[in-house]
Amino acid sequence: MDFEKLVETLTEEIYREIVEREIISDKNLSKNSKRIEISKYIDHTLLKANATKDEIEKLCYEAIEHNFFSVCVNPHWIKFCREKLKNSSVKVCSVIGFPLGATPQDVKEYECRRVILDGADEIDMVMNIGEFKSKNYEKVRKEIEDIKKICEKYGVTLKVIIETCYLTTDEIKKATQISVDAKADFVKTSTGFGTGGAKIEDIKVMKEVAGERAKIKAAGGIRDYETALKMIDAGASRIGTSSGIKIIQEEKSLFNE
Repeated sequence: MDFEKLVETLTEEIYREIVEREIISDKNLSKNSKRIEISKYIDHTLLKANATKDEIEKLCYEAIEHNFFSVCVNPHWIKFCREKLKNSSVKVCSVIGFPLGATPQDVKEYECRRVILDGADEIDMVMNIGEFKSKNYEKVRKEIEDIKKICEKYGVTLKVIIETCYLTTDEIKKATQISVDAKADFVKTSTGFGTGGAKIEDIKVMKEVAGERAKIKAAGGIRDYETALKMIDAGASRIGTSSGIKIIQEEKSLFNE
């Protein structure tokens, strides 16, 4: 390689490195300008079938340590979590009609009352997806409305999971509208057990329909700080994730804490 060619190559490499550093700096500046207390957005979640008592206990201690909004667990673990979290501000969230949404309404109503009596502060209910896809919208709305009345009686928050991976954009709009009309407190994207999780474009659609009448919970496949932040920017008020610790660690690393 002659001298002029060498200089040209080195110059290009130096320029490329400078540009890359500026891009990284801009990204960090953007994140710094948007910094929020992301821990308070997180429902620290463990819903897998083989979750052990030790794992659930660890989940509770992690939620206390990192000041997460809640732990989200299957109904069997509510009383246990209530006891572990009794001296903290961390709430207990549980699920009904989970994960398919195909449980009969009267069974969902029983589940709702039972998890409330066991100590749940919030309930994530799976919409009857089959009835919705069959266009039996009034039946879907009434189920949500009736369960909301139970939650309202006890001062418990109701989130309706519409399982966006099975829905078209128009169906996401419709399911969100039905949930809002039935007075759900949140509309939630996913169970985490479907064929896909939360997507930015779906959050935006849901937020556009819900407006200020209901909040949005993004869940399913949210495994890092950057993705969580994008969901919040798109309109999510809550993040359901089993990667809460990783998200917090990445946040602290980003801000050199």
